[in-house]
Amino acid sequence: MGTHFVPALDGVAYGLLLFVAAAGLTLLFGIGGVLNIAHGTLFALGGYLAATVSDGSWSSAFLGLAAATVGGTLGGAVLAAGTLPLAERGHLPQALLTFGLALVGGDILSTVYGGDPHPVVIPNSVNGTVHILGHVYPTYRLMFIVVASVLALAGTYVLGRTRAGALLRAAADDRDMVGAMGYAPWRVHAALCGAAGALAGLAGGLGAPIIGPGPDTADKVLMLSMVVIVLGKPGSVVGAFVAAIAVGEIETLGVSISSNWAPYLLFGLMALALVARTFRGSAAPVGAAAGAHA
Repeated sequence: MGTHFVPALDGVAYGLLLFVAAAGLTLLFGIGGVLNIAHGTLFALGGYLAATVSDGSWSSAFLGLAAATVGGTLGGAVLAAGTLPLAERGHLPQALLTFGLALVGGDILSTVYGGDPHPVVIPNSVNGTVHILGHVYPTYRLMFIVVASVLALAGTYVLGRTRAGALLRAAADDRDMVGAMGYAPWRVHAALCGAAGALAGLAGGLGAPIIGPGPDTADKVLMLSMVVIVLGKPGSVVGAFVAAIAVGEIETLGVSISSNWAPYLLFGLMALALVARTFRGSAAPVGAAAGAHA
């Protein structure tokens, strides 16, 4: 276990990064019914904005996170305006529209930032290493684990314990009922898109020193976020958390133990989850299946 301690801890950090990135996507798809192919582009935008203002000071680090969050929120607003007219037309028009937005956004980022990865300069106080159980570990990644854990707890609390979270969950079950309560459905839609964009941008800013930003960041994050959603069930924050940690461990600890089998293990796990969910859905009573969330 000693040999694999650092990869296992890396898996927790990587999994938490994927959770913050995928949380917005799973909420938008599972609750809002919006299939957003441009989610990875918003993550990359956050990373680039954080890299642009970073100069090694704490003020620039906080400014970078703020810029990444605002940039992601604005991107979410564009997404809300584009997908609202398609709300009742199924996922295919949404996928085509957001795929187009991803292409346009990716082209703009490539034009502005070029084709080379952009390093992020983090403050010196978190740019070193710490000793954990006899192992040397990067300080920033340890700090990221703490911050991402707090974000995960806050997101779970907001969705499960607050009025705003109850409203969003109610919108997934009966939009007409939410409208009858005095909340315009378009506002709920815009709030979901904005929150999902903000989470993607924030994840990009926080994770920039770990996995980006670069030309392939958007595609990689989108693919892994989709895997997290499939494994964790769309709309489930707790499910996304467990799935993200599992994916993070496979991507780091799995590669450390068996680099040849790790890529197959990830998608093999996803295939098993889909098959198991299909059999469980077939075995469930008709009434229970009808009442289940998407």
